[in-house]
Amino acid sequence: MTSAIDPAPEPEDADLPRCDLVGRGMAQWGQERPDIDCSGKAVIGRILLLQDIILRTVNATLVPYGLRYPAYAVLATLRVSGKPYRMSPSQLQATMLFTSGGISNLLARIEQQGLIRRKDDPSDKRCVRVELTRKGVDVADRAMVDHAAAERQLCSMLSNSEKQSLAGLLSRMVLLSGASVGIEAAAD
Repeated sequence: MTSAIDPAPEPEDADLPRCDLVGRGMAQWGQERPDIDCSGKAVIGRILLLQDIILRTVNATLVPYGLRYPAYAVLATLRVSGKPYRMSPSQLQATMLFTSGGISNLLARIEQQGLIRRKDDPSDKRCVRVELTRKGVDVADRAMVDHAAAERQLCSMLSNSEKQSLAGLLSRMVLLSGASVGIEAAAD
């Protein structure tokens, strides 16, 4: 029986180990449960592994700013929204896919740091707006430079065409998966 666990390495990848952690796990599945098609693990397992690597790298990059990724994401989202760097919590929630409880707790922590303020909406007293403080704009501007550099470094082993191909494939997975569930804002 031939195995479809991992294709032969591409010529430029010939110096890489044949199987990473996910490949070894898939080989074990194939050995112990050959009746189950586990080919999805080749992609999903690696995405989950990369998620951990990415978050550790990004969080290490954000340490000088006293931030972790969820708080940074709020600041960056507000910053790129343009002046006056203000959104409603529900707009932030929709943009960042956090649950309402997750976003409320996260906003409270960021507000305690003096990076945002929550204010009543002058046009609708039932609504609240979240806006960057002057300190928040400064921290966002500096952290965004380092965050982008960390992302480029994480992708540095890929050529420009590989990055474009991978981005397109991942976008297709996101758009066609139908996944629109909220992600809890990690308090880590």
